[in-house]
Amino acid sequence: MSTMDPFAAIADPNRRYLLEELRRAPKTVNELAQGLPISRPAVSQHLKALLDSNLVSVTNEGTKRIYAVNSRGFDKLNLWLDQFWA
Repeated sequence: MSTMDPFAAIADPNRRYLLEELRRAPKTVNELAQGLPISRPAVSQHLKALLDSNLVSVTNEGTKRIYAVNSRGFDKLNLWLDQFWA
């Protein structure tokens, strides 16, 4: 169950960057942190917000946590935006 508004989640430029990176390919926190001027724990906090808003998903591969875009999580955003094009 999502607890964070997806619009609030994408309001942060660091989270938008993470989504853009994950759109290209699933990645670990360490891989994502390489492109940002913030700490690895801060990247984890941003990923938690994206998880809470259902915009990303995570799977475990051994000791690694792999993050990916959750396309279904964008349904709420798409529905709201689509009303402006109708």
